[in-house]
Amino acid sequence: MIAPHQGRRKRKTQDARKLPRYRRRWKVGRLFAWLHNFRRLVVRYEYHAANFLAFVQLGCAIILLRRF
Repeated sequence: MIAPHQGRRKRKTQDARKLPRYRRRWKVGRLFAWLHNFRRLVVRYEYHAANFLAFVQLGCAIILLRRF
């Protein structure tokens, strides 16, 4: 009898890179957590999508500038 886990392949990388999958997902989740610190992004006051996108980009720029 063959064990259930034999014959299965594990995908250890994402996009054929050496970086494990969970690390990229963690980075994206962390970015969204940081963006939730900006109240204007959490409660969407903007009527137009372009204005909301501009505030998201501004929030990302502020996070990036704080990092450096």
